[in-house]
Amino acid sequence: MIKTVNEYLVQLKKELSGSDPAVIQDALVDCEEYLRIELANTIDADPNISEADALPAIIEKYGSPVEIAAAYRDIEERVPAGIHRPLHLAHRSALSRFFGVFTDPRAWGALLYMILSLGTGIIYFTWAVTGISLSLGLMVLIIGIPFTAIFLLSIRGIAYLEGRIVEALLGIRMPRKLQFNGSNLGWWKRIKSLFSERCTWTAMLYSILQLPLGIFYFTLFVTLISVSLYFIAMPITEGVLNIPAFDADGTDYHVATWLLPFIFAVGIMLITATMHLAKLLGRGHAKIAKAMLVTDANTPKQSKSSDN
Repeated sequence: MIKTVNEYLVQLKKELSGSDPAVIQDALVDCEEYLRIELANTIDADPNISEADALPAIIEKYGSPVEIAAAYRDIEERVPAGIHRPLHLAHRSALSRFFGVFTDPRAWGALLYMILSLGTGIIYFTWAVTGISLSLGLMVLIIGIPFTAIFLLSIRGIAYLEGRIVEALLGIRMPRKLQFNGSNLGWWKRIKSLFSERCTWTAMLYSILQLPLGIFYFTLFVTLISVSLYFIAMPITEGVLNIPAFDADGTDYHVATWLLPFIFAVGIMLITATMHLAKLLGRGHAKIAKAMLVTDANTPKQSKSSDN
């Protein structure tokens, strides 16, 4: 018989073994929040009842770890993560697969993410560096620890927000629930939890790394798209409007008319390759986000301390 919330979470984690870490994290957060709220309400109604006596009735109404794990697996099978590609183009030629990237929602989502990453990178980096600087500067004062705790809590919020963006645009499963902080925990235990959990520090590192990555992504794809569109438009700008291809030292240079179809073809190939590159880099960045913004699926440390 399960006697504590922590035991329930441990069993649930075992039942979900092999599932996506983000799914495990959401399941643990959901279950801990429900069980602790129900447990607190039960004890408030009858102060003489213990956790071990109250928990079986709550679990019977909510569901066993086996039942909850099965429900989560069923939901994950029916609800895909973010944008996904319909599986109706399985048997296609290599040429069709190459140019078919324009019909792939994940390619467009990845391209949009790469362009937006400069803006999010600036915001994340500025917030992280400012927060670290102020936290270190205020540490000698009495408000240092509360300020640092609030800053670390905001970093966890940024991690959650970035996870939602990553799932929406890059199509990888990320946590959909903010981690639960029960009212039964004291402020010191909550602060200690923020400082001790790996995800807090990896999320801060991710916030700092997002700026150089954002600069790289934005510069790369804006350059590739600009060059591609320039090549694609050249038959019109050169052949129809007679606009020179480029000028140097005040001299206009034109491209030979017979070269324009080849330049147009190069532009089409380059823009298509750019879409494939966006999809590839998007897949790689999604793995980085997954590793740094998702917990290691261990039972939350706060539940261990509250059950002691």
